[in-house]
Amino acid sequence: MDIRFGTADDLRRIRAFTHGYTDKNDFRALFAFLATSGVYLAGMAGTIWALSTGQVLWLPFWAALTAVGIIRLYVIQHDCGHLSYFSKKRWNVLAGHLASLASLSPFSTMQFNHNRHHSHVGDLEHREDGEVHTMTLREWQNAGAGRRLFYRLYRNPFVMMPLGALFTYFIRYRWPKNTLSVGWAGVMGHNLALALWLLALWSLAGAAGLWAWFGTAFFAGMLGVFQVYLQHNFEDTYWGRRPDLDPQLAALQGSSALDLGWLWDLCTGNIAYHDLHHFNPRIPLYNLRRCHFDLGREMPMRRIGWGEALRAFRLKLWDEDANRLVPFPALEAARKTSVPAE
Repeated sequence: MDIRFGTADDLRRIRAFTHGYTDKNDFRALFAFLATSGVYLAGMAGTIWALSTGQVLWLPFWAALTAVGIIRLYVIQHDCGHLSYFSKKRWNVLAGHLASLASLSPFSTMQFNHNRHHSHVGDLEHREDGEVHTMTLREWQNAGAGRRLFYRLYRNPFVMMPLGALFTYFIRYRWPKNTLSVGWAGVMGHNLALALWLLALWSLAGAAGLWAWFGTAFFAGMLGVFQVYLQHNFEDTYWGRRPDLDPQLAALQGSSALDLGWLWDLCTGNIAYHDLHHFNPRIPLYNLRRCHFDLGREMPMRRIGWGEALRAFRLKLWDEDANRLVPFPALEAARKTSVPAE
């Protein structure tokens, strides 16, 4: 079902509705933070044990548990970046820095760059602030062979997820973009803390500790790339150019709501309901799922299930005429469009 919120009245109703879900619950937030940290540490200990003792049948369970802890801590850190997790700014900042040790994301630069992403979501003139680059169909038709090949590889999920996780979390986030303007000291402090954590793992468990850290972080990173891709890359997403771009509509229509099941929501901190998060980032993650489904009783809300989510990886280019994300053109059609008209 193609649900589009095209009227100012729709947006006002949704804005008013979501205000009722922005209250912070510090007890619930602290419990979730401590419980998630416990899951991460228990999973890491179990992964190290399985690697050290050769208990390979237990390895997937403990590695998956560790990855769940990493993903949830990343989502909590992301909420702290919006100052929406705890009621006080200093608590959000402290938790955001602590979570960065597992998420591999320096807090201050993550906060700055992610807020820029929020301010430019759906804006074709500011795609550099997006998390997954999208070419338009017209740009593809005018691109040379080298650029097309690079973009094909970049948007291939079997390249994007593993290489994207390796590059983003292990390389790029050691010195993220805008580090110099946001503050290099925070990044260097984060990298030092990470180095000390790896030294502790090596001292306690040797090579098994480092392999447990790398393997679980890499697996969590791939799941993170999978989730991030689907947050804004689906058929009926929203892109536009100013001055016609409506930021509120772009936030709501240009972000997905993934209904992938209760367990997925639990493991990913409800961030799958990304439409309302972008529309009102003051909603803490522990209220986000409830807000989305409660709003769904008031008006139709578009949700993407597993089938459409997986098919979305076929969609590569934004067609400005059709206002849809579309697959690559067929090879013969692509060749014809690349031939100049006489």
